[in-house]
Formats: sequence, C-alpha cells, structure tokens
Amino acid sequence: MPATLFSDIEYLKGVGKARGEKYRKLDITNPYGLIYHIPRDYLDFRCHVPVAQAPVGEYSVLKLTVYKKTPPQRIRGGLVICKAAASDGMDDILIVVYNNVYAFHALQEGVTYYMYGKVTGSFLRKEISSPTWLKADEDVLIQPVYRLTQGLSAAMIRTNMKQALDIMRKEPFETLPDDILSRYSLRPLPWALENIHFPASETAAEEARTRLAFDELLKLSLGMALMKTRTRRSTAAALGYQGGIEEFVSGLPFTLTDDQRKAADEIVSDLRRNIPMNRLLQGDVGSGKTAVAAAACFFAARSGAQAALMAPTEILAMQHFRTLSGFLEPFGVKVVLLTGSMTAKKKAALREEIASGEAQVIVGTHAIIQKDVEYKSLALVITDEQHRFGVNQRAALAEKGDSPHRLVMSATPIPRTLALIIYGDLDISVIKQLPLGRKPVKTYAVTGKLRHRAFGFVRDRLDEGRQAYVVCPMIEDSESDLFAVKTYAEEAAKGDLRGYETALLHGRMKAAEKEKVMKQFRDGEIKVLICTTVVEVGVDVPNAAVMVIENAERFGLSQLHQLRGRVGRGEYESTCILITDNTSEDCVKRMKIMSSTTDGFKISEEDLKMRGPGDFFGSAQHGLPPLKIADIACNMELMSRAQKCAGELLTADPDLTQPSHRALRMDVMRLFSKEITG
Repeated sequence: MPATLFSDIEYLKGVGKARGEKYRKLDITNPYGLIYHIPRDYLDFRCHVPVAQAPVGEYSVLKLTVYKKTPPQRIRGGLVICKAAASDGMDDILIVVYNNVYAFHALQEGVTYYMYGKVTGSFLRKEISSPTWLKADEDVLIQPVYRLTQGLSAAMIRTNMKQALDIMRKEPFETLPDDILSRYSLRPLPWALENIHFPASETAAEEARTRLAFDELLKLSLGMALMKTRTRRSTAAALGYQGGIEEFVSGLPFTLTDDQRKAADEIVSDLRRNIPMNRLLQGDVGSGKTAVAAAACFFAARSGAQAALMAPTEILAMQHFRTLSGFLEPFGVKVVLLTGSMTAKKKAALREEIASGEAQVIVGTHAIIQKDVEYKSLALVITDEQHRFGVNQRAALAEKGDSPHRLVMSATPIPRTLALIIYGDLDISVIKQLPLGRKPVKTYAVTGKLRHRAFGFVRDRLDEGRQAYVVCPMIEDSESDLFAVKTYAEEAAKGDLRGYETALLHGRMKAAEKEKVMKQFRDGEIKVLICTTVVEVGVDVPNAAVMVIENAERFGLSQLHQLRGRVGRGEYESTCILITDNTSEDCVKRMKIMSSTTDGFKISEEDLKMRGPGDFFGSAQHGLPPLKIADIACNMELMSRAQKCAGELLTADPDLTQPSHRALRMDVMRLFSKEITG
C-alpha cells in the first residue's frame, strides 16, 4: 500500500523501522511531519570556483569530475578513510571522506559533481575534506541544510523529503481560503512547502518562508483567541463586596499612581463578573504591582473568598508574604506563607487553616498547588513572573478553585505586540509610572581597570549609611575567568570591602540560611550583600543604594534591568556600576543601552531584537507551542498582519467551523491540543 501524508514515516521507501526511530528523535512520525522539518540553512552550489582559486583553510564550492577511487583504508581506532582523485579540467584535487563508506560508494567515476567542503593541503596539492555533493545535472542547485540526529545524514533526509513532497503533490492541501491568500499576498501552501526545501532562487525561498511564518503566527493568534473564548464561556464566582477597594486605598500610607489605580479598577471590575478574569498585570521594576495585587486580594477577602499568590522562588514568595501582610493585616485579612522548606508540622497546620478558610490570602511557591492542599473558597489566583512557570503548574493552581479569576504579574516588560502573542488569551493592564519620589538609578559601565575606583565610590556610600549589592555570575570557581561569588566574597572582605560587614547569598543555600541573611541585610546588620542573580526579583531593601555587577557581559539586558531594580527603592539617589572587560560590538551596545535608559519597555525591545524570543524567555519559554519558522523579533510586521487576519477570521466564523476554515481549525487544534481541549 503506498504511503500517505499521515502513514507512519517508516513506510516511506528506504526508511524502515531503524531509520524511523531516528526520525522520531526529531519528532517526525509521518511524511506530513517531515515536510514541516524546515531547513535551518541552504547550500548554494551555483557559485563554484576553480580549484586553483579555492583558498586553503576555507570552505568553497568546486565543480569536479571524479576519475579514480581508491579502496577504503582502515586505520587505528576503527577509523575508515576513503579517497578519490578528481579534476575541474585544469587542476587535480583529492577528495577525502572519513567514516562514511556508504556515501563514498555512491560516488561514481566519470561523473561530474558540485562539491562543498573545506579545502586543505597546500597550494601545490589540495584536498577537500568530507564534502557535501550533488550531481552537476541536478535541477535545483540550492540545497537544504537540516537539523540532523545520529544515524540520519543530510543526503538521507533530502531523499526522503523528495518522496514526501511527491506524496503531497498527489494529496495537495491548503489551509487558507483563496480570498485571504489574495488579500495578504501569500503563495499557495503546496508551492511554499516545495520551495522552502528546494527553492529555485533566494526570492522563492524567502516567499516560501513568509507564507509558512504567516501560517505559524496566524495559528498561534487563533489558538490564543480560542483559549480566551473558552475561558469566557466558563463561569466564575462573581465577587460582590459593595465597598470596592476604597477602604483599602484610603488606608494606604501613600497615594496610588494613576496607572496603579486604573489597573486596580480594571481588576475589580473583572472580579465582579461571573466570567473568569484572565488578566496580565505588567509593570516595570518598582512600579508597584504588589500594591495592586493586594487591592485585588482585599476585595476577594471582603467578598468572603480566598486568594492565592504563587511565586517562582522562596525568596520572592517570602518578599510577597511580608509585603501583602503589611498591606492587608491592618484590615484584619489573614495572610499565610506556605513553602516547600517548611517543617511537616508547620505545613499540616497551614493546610488546616487553608481548608477551613481561616487563611484568606495564601502566598507560596509551587508548594501551594500540591495535592494535599485544599482550599475552602479559592476565587482569585495570582501568578508572579508567569513565564517562569510551566503550563501545567499554572493550570494546577487554577484547578484548586472552581473556575477562579486569574491575575498574572510580570516585571519583565514585554513589547506590546509580543505580549499580545505570548499572553494573547489575557487582557492586559500596564503600569508605566513609578511611585512618587522614586528616582531613576544612574548607571555606569566601566572596565576592570577602574574596579578599585568603583569600590572607592561604594565605600563612600557605605560611610553615608547606605548598603550595597555586588552581583557575580557564578557560585564557585571554574576554569573560566568569571568571578565566582564565594571566592570573590573572601577576597573582597580582605581587600576593597575590608572593615565592612559582608555576607554571601546564592541559590544553593538552604531556605532558612537565605532568609537569615536577607533579614540581616534588611535590618542593616549586613552592609554589603555579595550574591548571584538570586536577588534578581523580590528583594526589597530601601536603604540599598548602590549595586556593582561583575562580568556584566554575561547577562541579558532584561536581566541587568531586573538586577538594577533592586536599588533605587527608597529615598536615596542610587547607582548601578557594570564592570566588564568584554569589548565586543554586541557587549558595548548593551552597556550603552543600560547606561542611557531606565525604561524597562525600551530595554526589552532592544533585548528582544538582540537575542530573539527564545533566549529572551529562557529555554522553558512560556508554555506556548514552539515556533519553527517565524522569528517574533524579526517578524513584527508579519505578526501584526497575522493578528489582523485572525481577527477577521474569528469575526466571520468564531469557532472556525465553516468548510473553508476546517483545515485551519484542525491545524490549530493540533498545535494547541492540550490547552484548547484540556
């Protein structure tokens, strides 16, 4: 029986069980999955040079006729070397292939090939090592380069890809209606899939990539919108406290900024409805998001319901617990903290308080979503730094209540267009204003030559009664030349910081140790905290007015901005000193950006441009389906078009059930199977 697009990959000619297993390692299970295995690059065999002009030590494309093959030679360690003599009609060259007898046997004497590889040897006797080749009579001279796995060669994938594309020609499919293809100037899908793999020109490859990237971004936008619709079809407990948050706001020792008040009002308005709130509260470092979250918790408690806040680290959970307790306990609202490092006895007592409803606001790490934690009336769920939790962890917290309202907080400013994709299922509230009296942190980038001078500045601030952070990228020494926090702390205590109380803080310390050090720092007993990025979020010491970041080149812009946000939280003028000896163009650019602005949104735009969304969010990213083709950082304009198209489609057909939209719906469902149907 001939293979179809959705039959098992092993039924493709020449694949079989063993190679099928190799394909599964690349998440390819059928020919359809194979044709969406997009090339990571291309080899262009059209631009070849004569052997005489091929530079030794560099990669070149040569047009060669093989005239003599010698038998493979086995040498020590089981290595097999295969050699063949070839000529371009003027000069000879030796082809050397290592450990690939199968490919070497396919090379034929008397046949002309285009070969791409590294030219070695000397001007008089050149060699080309383990080249990639194709016959000179091939129609397509731009060849795809794929992500490989052991046991699958580029030639194997290209051969199987041609077979899969042959099947597609017999079973052509299109996910978008003709009117959309026309309106958005997009190529048909079968054409795009042919030309992404074997393009006739650079233009064809670019047009194919545009069509496939558009598809990806469109499906992402549609999936997020359908998730939002699904959420809005469920019902939540409408919180009905008539007094609103006026009592809370008027009892605060400071005045909320206009942005804070607007965000709080938007949240309370959502909480009054019986449709579950799904809102992102986005704000720059120190913009006062926790005060807004406290207002939401106050409203939930006064309405007779419980609220839970989940933070990614114990340090941040403890910080939130202290802050929320300070805000809410004067109003008689009971706030509790539950973390994994607590004793079994303490946890059991807290579980009872949560189950009985005595605990009204529950703060903690993922400990608050364990199976043995039961809530009496959980109506509001808050997650902080959402992108640092997996989808399953966020869902587990929501499942503790009956369709609870959800608030997501993020201190990682994200460009709005990107936020709409990443948090497309959420409404967005943004706090841009800083609280009154908050002064921007002055930032300077210097080389290691000025380190002692920089620490002279630090000592001056300490003598004025202030405190300081020193951030290092590593915990312990390694073979690299990066500063390790343990050694650094020992040396600093004897040198630049001699006579000042210093302490160490890093991620491998036990929770009780971390809390003890942080308490001493907060109480002013410790003057300088020498730490890793464990202080990136959640540490709030208003008296800390100076930060030194060693090996600043090791951190992304957004992370540097988060670290810098630990100072400037009080009434004192604050300073951040970035120390790096890296003089690369990229590093110099980042240091200039950090020194010139304290606007987290501007910084995140630049960070996204420089690093791309994958690195921007870290390997865990944010639980969304991975993008294979579209690069959000570079495809902002295409993303806007895809979002516009998604809006038009859903306005005309909210569930994508019309016959012309069925294929698109199936693709979206496949992409978001867990999120939309779960």
